[in-house]
Amino acid sequence: MPQDFVHVKDANRQKKLTRSKLLKRMLFVPLGAILVAVGLEIFLVPNNIIDGGIIGISILTSYLTNINLGILLVLFNLPFFLIGYKQIGKTFALTTLMGDIILGIGVALFHPVPVLTDDLLLASVFGGLCLGVGVGLVIRHGGSLDGTEIMAILFNKASPFSVGEVVMFMNVFILGSAGFVFGWDRAMYSLISYFIAFKTIDITIEGLDQSKSVWIISDQHKEIGEAINARLGRGVTYLNGEGAYTGEEKKVIFTVITRLEEAKVKNIVEDKDESAFLAIGNIHDVKGGRFKKRAIH
Repeated sequence: MPQDFVHVKDANRQKKLTRSKLLKRMLFVPLGAILVAVGLEIFLVPNNIIDGGIIGISILTSYLTNINLGILLVLFNLPFFLIGYKQIGKTFALTTLMGDIILGIGVALFHPVPVLTDDLLLASVFGGLCLGVGVGLVIRHGGSLDGTEIMAILFNKASPFSVGEVVMFMNVFILGSAGFVFGWDRAMYSLISYFIAFKTIDITIEGLDQSKSVWIISDQHKEIGEAINARLGRGVTYLNGEGAYTGEEKKVIFTVITRLEEAKVKNIVEDKDESAFLAIGNIHDVKGGRFKKRAIH
C-alpha cells in the first residue's frame, strides 16, 4: 500500500474523530447547561437551597441584591473564562463560555416556571442530581460551568494548600454563609444537595462502568492469569517482583477490569489461592491495548 494513501486514510479518520467530538460537544454542553438551569430554578433557588462555588455565590448575591441570577452567573464566570483562555487553552475557554451563556439564558427562561416541590429533601436530592449530571456532561466534553477550580489553582500557586483543599475551604465558607442568609436548616439541605451533585459529577464523568486496576501476587500466578483470561476475556501482564523482607522473587499479575467484573475476579483469586495478595483500585481512563468492555461469563 502506498505510504501517501496511508497518510490520507489516517487524516480522514482524524477528521471524522474531530467532527464527532465537536458534534458531541455542541450537543452535550448545552444539554448539561440546561440541566443545571432546571436544577437551580425548578428545585433549589425557589426553596432557598444553594450550591457551592460560583453558582452558590451567584445565588446569594441575587437574593441580596435582586439582580437576575442568569446575569450574575455569566458575569461572575467571565473572569475565569479569560483566565482559562490564557492558562488552559482556547477550546476549553470557548466551550466554557458557551456553557455559561446557555446556563444564564436557561436560568432566565426557567425563572417563571413554578417550583415542582416544596419538600426540602426532595428539592435537595433532585436539584443535586440535575446539577451533578449537567456539570458532569459539560466537564466530560471539555468545558466548565464554575470557575471555582480555576480560582483554586491560582490560590494553590501562592499557598501551601492543594487545589482540593482550597475548593473545600471555599465551599465551606459559601455553604456556611447560606446559614446566615437563609437559615441553618437551608444550609444543611444545601450541604445534602452539594454532596449529591459532587458524587453525581464523578459518575457522569467516569461512567457507571468504571474501570479498575487489579494487582495480584501469588505462587499460582499462571492458574489465576489463565482463569482471568478465559473467564473474563481480559489480557493479563506478568511483572517481576521481589519481597523486601524475604528477598524472594514473585510474579505480579496486572490487569484492568470493569466495576461489574470485580466480584468475579475476587472469586477467581479465592478459588486458585486463598492466601494471594489482591489489590483493586479505581482508574479514571483507559486507552490503548486490547481493553474493551466485555460481557461477564
